[in-house]
Amino acid sequence: MPPVVPPAFRAALRPHSVAWCLLLGPAAWAQSELPGHLPEVQVQGPRDAAIGVADSASEGAVERQAFRDRPKLRPGDIVEAVPGVVATQHSGDGKANQYFLRGFNLDHGTDFAVTVDGMPVNMPTHGHGQGYADLNFLIPDLVSGVRYRKGPYFADSGDFSLAGSASLDYLSALDAPFIETTLGANRLRRLLAAGSRTRDDQTWLGAIELEGNDGPWDVPERLRKVNAVVRYSQGSPAQGFHITGMAYRSHWTSTDQVPERLIDSGELPRFGSLNPTDGGSTRRLSLSGKWFHNGPQGRTQVSAYAIDYRFALFSDFTYFLNNPVQGDQFEQTDRRRVFGLQATHSMPQPIAGLDGQLSWGAQWRGDRIAEVGLYNTAARERLSTVRNDRVAQDLLSLHVQQLVLFSDRWRGYAGLRGDLLRYDVTGREAVFGALNSGRGRDSQLSPQAGLAFALTPVQELYFNAGVGYHSNDVRGATIRTDPASGEPADRVPALVRGRGTELGWRLQPGDDLTVTAALWQLRIDSELVYVGDAGATEPGRASQRRGIEATVRWRANARWRFEADAAVSRARFRGPAPEGEGQHVDNAPERVFAAGATYTDGPLSATLRLRYLGPRDLDTYGTLRSRANTVLNLGVRYAASPALTLGVDVFNVTGRKANDIEYLYASCTASEVARGECGSGIEGRHVHPMEPRSVRVSAKWTF
Repeated sequence: MPPVVPPAFRAALRPHSVAWCLLLGPAAWAQSELPGHLPEVQVQGPRDAAIGVADSASEGAVERQAFRDRPKLRPGDIVEAVPGVVATQHSGDGKANQYFLRGFNLDHGTDFAVTVDGMPVNMPTHGHGQGYADLNFLIPDLVSGVRYRKGPYFADSGDFSLAGSASLDYLSALDAPFIETTLGANRLRRLLAAGSRTRDDQTWLGAIELEGNDGPWDVPERLRKVNAVVRYSQGSPAQGFHITGMAYRSHWTSTDQVPERLIDSGELPRFGSLNPTDGGSTRRLSLSGKWFHNGPQGRTQVSAYAIDYRFALFSDFTYFLNNPVQGDQFEQTDRRRVFGLQATHSMPQPIAGLDGQLSWGAQWRGDRIAEVGLYNTAARERLSTVRNDRVAQDLLSLHVQQLVLFSDRWRGYAGLRGDLLRYDVTGREAVFGALNSGRGRDSQLSPQAGLAFALTPVQELYFNAGVGYHSNDVRGATIRTDPASGEPADRVPALVRGRGTELGWRLQPGDDLTVTAALWQLRIDSELVYVGDAGATEPGRASQRRGIEATVRWRANARWRFEADAAVSRARFRGPAPEGEGQHVDNAPERVFAAGATYTDGPLSATLRLRYLGPRDLDTYGTLRSRANTVLNLGVRYAASPALTLGVDVFNVTGRKANDIEYLYASCTASEVARGECGSGIEGRHVHPMEPRSVRVSAKWTF
């Protein structure tokens, strides 16, 4: 909830009124050309945090202009607007991205909380993996801004936010209706039509997107996607509401990672597949609403959402290792409905004669999972059931935070969050389903605090500390027997505590330059992982991550804008290492660098973007490491007329042959089985190549 600031506090912040809009929220962003309309109506999007406003060095917002023309190979790439985040892919474009941040290989979303228009994207107890965050339903053209935070330092940040969080907001109105068509290599086709209409204080917005793509793979991807958004907004800056409906459906054939040994030997082409029937389908329907009231006594906001979700994924990572006759393909399914309600309120609240602000809120999320399943398959035909469960889980959260202005140079906050998780697992697999059923609860109390000190009028120092948590698939909290082997399995807690601290610095001599730096550490009691590919829980070891990161945002003049982000981190397990294991956290990113330059001159704009993901340990000893991944993308837009804008995006400009992902594990192919080479499996690198150089052209007609 955006804060309300007492008069003395507001006076202290007046020199930074532009950045203050970030925390004042939608009312401060209303466009003057839409008088009387809902506060959420915005075209420019939020501005970044600033001196006198920010509570940490690692929080901020990215305005729409900064990422609008940046080339995006996939919708999920938009989260790379968050400094230090890398989004890759190791399967088909209908599957969630692979995310990296702050020394975490976040898999498909664990410990990185993502919301779109106030709705959570992460899925707990998901068929493929805990925290699965699929952003393929996102229409990047409608995103008004990206707000982000890192670390467990704020009371209103909950599950999945240990490493960080990103909030993506949608526009409520467009400058003008438009139709955009995009064509590219490998039969990439995309059509987007969107528009809005405002009358008095009422606005309707609608958009529909159609996309198809075969990709560079030897087995065509055959991605087919349909996406639609409808929003109704009504109100004034003092009070209003909006209701949004979204519908998304896609299906695809995927080329997953393959053994590098086959590529090196020439047995498999670089973009080849070992199972042409891998792939999946997803459907997502949602209805959400938000109501707000702004008055002299405070600000209140209430929102609710309902999501209907369907997911099926066919994967094959070990090929013929476990089943030399029919192969190792498996199907993961997820059918659920998600319901949520949240309310927040903030008000002026002096403390001991000092100006301050009190904020509190409550959240409830209920997941009703009709089926979360794992099946052995061959060519998408089910052979046997590993797991088939029905799950109900509810997360109830309360949070409160007090902000205090101690002096003209000192301010601080303290907060407390409480979470209660209740779950009920009903196993329906005939052999072990009843044994692995159960119900239970877990809770977490998380205190947070922070201080900010104005070193000079243009520099601030920050100290933040807090407790957070990450959740585990609740099937891991009820399991008794490994469904694949029949051996006893250890249960694990549903919630695991994490503790973080951060020391930060921000320099902002003017609106055109911002420099930030942060030194951070995070300790987690257990790297809990529910392995959706095997239907079992792996209780991980305690770990510690630490690092340093820096960002620079510089608008040199009216034509040139530059940005750069750098992050270095170190991830290690804590405590004695079990036999056969080392202390390195495998797949943890150590170095990330990104830089971009944007040139705008009249009708022409061009963006050049470089991203570097450094080598990572592939085993816990640190003896085998992945290769670095560097990609350079270029986007150019030219307004040929007031009604027509032409665009060209070039991905992987240098044509670099790198890998989006690398793993180390054992597998066996059909030919290796026939040659009698398998034994207990052949361990080695398994890679998913980065897409080669490709070009996309677009034309946008505005009405």
